Amino acid sequence: MDQSFLGRGFAFPFSFKYGQAQQADGDELVEQSIVQILATRKGERLMRPDYGCGINELVFAANNNATATEFEFMVREALDKFEPRIEVLTVKAVTDLSNRNQLNIHLEYKVKAINSSRNLVYPFYLQGNQA
Repeated sequence: MDQSFLGRGFAFPFSFKYGQAQQADGDELVEQSIVQILATRKGERLMRPDYGCGINELVFAANNNATATEFEFMVREALDKFEPRIEVLTVKAVTDLSNRNQLNIHLEYKVKAINSSRNLVYPFYLQGNQA
């Protein structure tokens, strides 16, 4: 199915192959945009200081229910603001069972233009104390 209407752009993370910048389009571009929003610190982009999610500010927070709830709120708010091609259906932050310092952000979203649901798990590594 042709998904060119979702856009085409440079792949994230930015890379070269055979001397050319890699590109992404369709669902892949949307997913990369989501990851880019989550990975960007607020204030990191010079001309767009409000761009990003801000979850990196919580890197030293305790891995508990309060932190998980804060993550869920911040992720939903950032994606609603900066990724208009999707509708966020659910955001759930869950402690990884094999690594207590890892918080997995489970995201379910719908690509509006094609009314198609997608899932993404974004791992985030905390340096704080477990509670």
